[in-house]
Parts: sequence; C-alpha cells; structure tokens
Amino acid sequence: MVRGYLSYCCAGESPASGMWGMLPTFFCSLEIPRRGVNETLEVVVKAELDAAGFDLVELRIAGSRGQPLFEVRIERRDGQSVAVDDCARVSRALEARLDASGLVPERYVLEVSSPGDRPLRTPAEWRRFVGRWVSVLAPEHGGRFEARVLSVDGEAGVEAVTLDLGKQKRVVPVAAVKQARLAFRI
Repeated sequence: MVRGYLSYCCAGESPASGMWGMLPTFFCSLEIPRRGVNETLEVVVKAELDAAGFDLVELRIAGSRGQPLFEVRIERRDGQSVAVDDCARVSRALEARLDASGLVPERYVLEVSSPGDRPLRTPAEWRRFVGRWVSVLAPEHGGRFEARVLSVDGEAGVEAVTLDLGKQKRVVPVAAVKQARLAFRI
C-alpha cells in the first residue's frame, strides 16, 4: 500500500529558461500525515477495556516506528487490586483487537499492568480518591507536597481540589496541578 501522494511543482518561466528551454519539473513524494491515530487507538483500547470491566488509567506509546511499545495501565472497576491474571486476560483481548484494527504495525510490543503509583489527572479521578493521600506538584500553590484529598468543587473546567496538609487546608485549581499521584501512607 502506498502511503503517500505525488505533488509537483514546475520551475516555470525564469531568465534561465529562455537560454536552455523549459526547466525540469520536479516530483516529490510526500507522506500523508496520519492524524488522530493516537486518539483512535485510545478509543479502541478504552472500548476493549470497558467490555472487560476495566478502566484505562494511562496509555503510553514508546519504542520505534517499526516496533512500537504500547504501555497500558489498567484499573479494576470494582476497586480490587489488579492481579496478574487480569493483566493477561486484558492483554489477550487487546492484542486481538489491535491486530484486527489496522492501527498498529504487524510488529509491536504490548505491556499491560496495574497503575502502580496511580496518576490523578481529571476532576473525576480526584473525586474518586477523596479521603486518600496524594503527592502533588503545583508550582504556583506551594510546589511539591503531600496532602489528603478532602473534596473537589467547582464548575466544569474550573474545578478546584481542597487538600488537607495536616495543620492547614489548601484549595488548588485542578488545572494548576502539574503532577499528582496517589501516595501510600501507613
């Protein structure tokens, strides 16, 4: 399958063209960019995980163009820990779906795992973990610190999370958080 098209440009009339005749026409093969492949891939992965009863925490694409690496972090909807058997079952289902989709090359590496130190990105994720401890990086709101999530309030797009730092409470807009992960406390 040819993944490109031909375009041409003509040198046209120039002072030199009168001396030697028509200047040559150049043909350049330009590859058509495949826009939206990552978004489409994420939709396919989410649909397969949804059917299996899991949520997508993170999808990372690394590796090379000839053999990409797809790292899929999953979470169980029932709140239980992700087991090795869960990862194997999801991996088999995803592999079959990806092979049939045509979105990935013939050779690729698929890694399915639990999120480990789970990142928090969306207001829905923050709400899900109210009461839990988090490690937060918010440069304009105190830098890096650990706190317990008390609540998430505000209108869509301007949500703020209220955090308990022990002796004080801090309200931080979700959009101002550069990085946040669940913190484990004993």
